[in-house]
Amino acid sequence: MNSEQRIVILGAGYSGMLAALRLARRTRGLDVHITLVNPSARFTERLRMHQIAAGQELADHEIPGLLAGTSVEFVQGWATSIDPDRHRITFGAAAVLDYDTLIYALGSSTDTSIVPGAAVHACTLNDPRTAHRFSEHLAVVAADHGTVTVCGGGLTGIEAAAEIADSHPGVQVTLVSGGELGAVMGDKARAYLNHAMDRLGVIRKVGVPVAKVLPNAVELADGELVDSDLTLWTSGVRASPLAAQAGIETDARGLIVVDSTLRSISHPDIHAIGDAAAVRQAWGLIHGTCQSGMPTAAYTADTIARELRGKKVRPFRFGYFHQPVSLGRHDGVIQFTRADDSPRRGYLTGRAAARYKEIVSSSPVPLFKMSKKMNIAVSL
Repeated sequence: MNSEQRIVILGAGYSGMLAALRLARRTRGLDVHITLVNPSARFTERLRMHQIAAGQELADHEIPGLLAGTSVEFVQGWATSIDPDRHRITFGAAAVLDYDTLIYALGSSTDTSIVPGAAVHACTLNDPRTAHRFSEHLAVVAADHGTVTVCGGGLTGIEAAAEIADSHPGVQVTLVSGGELGAVMGDKARAYLNHAMDRLGVIRKVGVPVAKVLPNAVELADGELVDSDLTLWTSGVRASPLAAQAGIETDARGLIVVDSTLRSISHPDIHAIGDAAAVRQAWGLIHGTCQSGMPTAAYTADTIARELRGKKVRPFRFGYFHQPVSLGRHDGVIQFTRADDSPRRGYLTGRAAARYKEIVSSSPVPLFKMSKKMNIAVSL
């Protein structure tokens, strides 16, 4: 009888990658085989997609290179189905992978189904390929001093609009948001954000949602047409449908419902992390960010290792502490927060904030490398 524990991690984003590396270290000496599965062999820095969209070149981090020196096996492929009763994952039409424990780390993507025309006429920042395509179109628009519209006033939309305007001052950038920009920030931090947008020349259409995306314009709900040679869609989040299709219990958003130890409540041999999990804390539900995702990964790796050694585990505990936002390469605003992500009085702006945000954005890859050598506290 084979006593080897087969642990499969689906998804090699920030959460999945950290879980694989930390688990490999924490299970040294145990009879464990860890497999990390991802469609691409390149690690995607989701925190930097707006920089790629603006035309900046980033370092190329290959997943096999990040895993070098560990016992983790990397499998490149698209998981097409999960059979939780047989503990089996299917790839394509025939390839299968069996598991004893599954860490489900399939992240979310931008939902272009919300508004007619968004899927056809707008670009997204879902991965480096789409961001690069946007940057190629942007170069043409910039040469003609054209117009760009960013739809979505969340932090991703704000960062993208500011980055584009900062990198291409000849382009007229319009940011469309159904709600107030920086609504999660305090009054002073929000005022600074809007001042920075004024300085960058970003036009804001706030309080009127998008009704339709057209080939060369964005139609707002009040009938106004915003000229747009190039449209970027950053509004709405869509979870991978794989868990729900497998009969794993999910919430209305498609996230796996987990208990206090991040196990699926319907299938306890499945652990969900990052923005694939519906994680509830005493103050409410965690919303999917890298800041919360990486602690769920570290916790899950530690939990599985402890359970394999017959040790008790404690419930997952997490609290937010900041909302870092870049406003181009040399400006930013950092809103410090309470555990429930509500704003504190403290905030940081300007070049100091830009440096702070750069440290945050650049920290995961060094963290991955350090995690192969030592167990460290995780925050982002």
